[in-house]
Amino acid sequence: MFNKYLFRITASALLVLLLAPACQNGDFLEVKPQGVINANNYFQTAQHATWSVNAVYNSMRDWNLTSFPWLAMTDIVTDDAVKGSFPADAQRLSAFDDFSWDPGFPEDIRGSWRGHYQGIFRANVAIDGIPKVPTMDETLRKRLIGEAKFLRAHFYFNLVRWFGDLPLITRPLTQDEFYTQTRAASTEIYKLIASDLTEAIANLPEKSAYAPEDLGRVTKGAARGLLAKVYLTIKDYPNAEKYALEVINSNEYKLLADYTKIFLPEGENSSESVFEVQATALEASYAGATPWNMVQGVRGTPNLGWGFNLPSDDLMKAFEFGDPRRDATALLVGEALPDGSALVEDNPQMENERYNQKAWTPAHALLQDNGPSNIRILRYADVLLIAAEALNENNKPQQALVHLNAVRIRARGNRRNVLPDITITDKDGLRQKIWQERRVELAMEQQRWFDLVRTGQVEARMKAVGKNFVKGKHELFPIPQTEIDLGGGNIAQNPGY
Repeated sequence: MFNKYLFRITASALLVLLLAPACQNGDFLEVKPQGVINANNYFQTAQHATWSVNAVYNSMRDWNLTSFPWLAMTDIVTDDAVKGSFPADAQRLSAFDDFSWDPGFPEDIRGSWRGHYQGIFRANVAIDGIPKVPTMDETLRKRLIGEAKFLRAHFYFNLVRWFGDLPLITRPLTQDEFYTQTRAASTEIYKLIASDLTEAIANLPEKSAYAPEDLGRVTKGAARGLLAKVYLTIKDYPNAEKYALEVINSNEYKLLADYTKIFLPEGENSSESVFEVQATALEASYAGATPWNMVQGVRGTPNLGWGFNLPSDDLMKAFEFGDPRRDATALLVGEALPDGSALVEDNPQMENERYNQKAWTPAHALLQDNGPSNIRILRYADVLLIAAEALNENNKPQQALVHLNAVRIRARGNRRNVLPDITITDKDGLRQKIWQERRVELAMEQQRWFDLVRTGQVEARMKAVGKNFVKGKHELFPIPQTEIDLGGGNIAQNPGY
């Protein structure tokens, strides 16, 4: 299956993709090994094309896209989570709790920038190179380019929401171009994202059309769903409605009956899955895993991880009485693990000791950092709530309620006395209900920061939980100082930094 073997990319293929642009000088390069893939003979076969796209998927498992940088800039920075662990451990992450970061600190902001641009680089290599393959199936060629363009759009979408204006790089750069980049307006970044996703929609198959061995690759539904979220972010509600409804009306997806099953192994690539980062715990190496489970795992007994990114008190209070999603989100001291294998014991070193249950994973090969769980990037419930929000903004409250209540009905399960259907049709009131539903449905899934900023709630919510938020500054993160220095000032800093 694709998700099991995606990351077993040959060393020579990765060497070309990662090092070829930098290896242009030095006598040692004059040695020409025989029978080895190099920059001059790559992109000669369909297999080369597939490897190049696999390398883009591979970058999504990188530390910078799955661990401290990702969790800090999406969850820990918000009212949903706190740093976790004990105070002296990775103390720099406290900057995301109290908004004390700056352009040079902590290193995790630079890590997010670097990790996402590495993914963009790999996507650009694939997009530039696949058309050069002399002979291959044209449907496959278009599909692989569509996958790479979706992934490039995903990387840019995260970056533009974090940093605003960005260097816009759409092809592999030469050495003399590395440090000459300037920031393009965010509107230009969004144009590229929309263009990439529109092309992906045209050339990708639906989820059901993939062969079993390709399960986990980007689909037409994933591209439509991400584009709906992009349009929601820039407040183009007609297009957000259009693309969300195309996902819904495709009949490719449905909500799992049991919310708690979504985040277990049986929920991976399920009917609710629109797009996930694929991971697996291989027996002999860590080549298919991520640190995402370990970083958020129980710290102490049982020893499952490091105990970072813990659900906050404020999040626990946000759930309605009896909402089953509360128990499915937080793993508490004294509670049994989801597989019943042990109880979580108190660790006196820990502050705010409760864990992200959505990051729990059962026993697996090798050590904790061989994390096997797929990371849910886009779920069908998210698409339903995007549709609900867009429909409400487009003055269609009754249609919005259908999708909003579908999420609540699934969440309540067989508990008839909780989560009653929402009936309000006042636009402002329904908007608040939808935003609240997004918070509890998608809690601890690295969505909250982006939602707070795009909806204009961020200042009020951060101040409500005592964070030192400064309006006009903290909506964006600072451009890493190293990037400004390397470019000799070509890249300007964000306001307030």
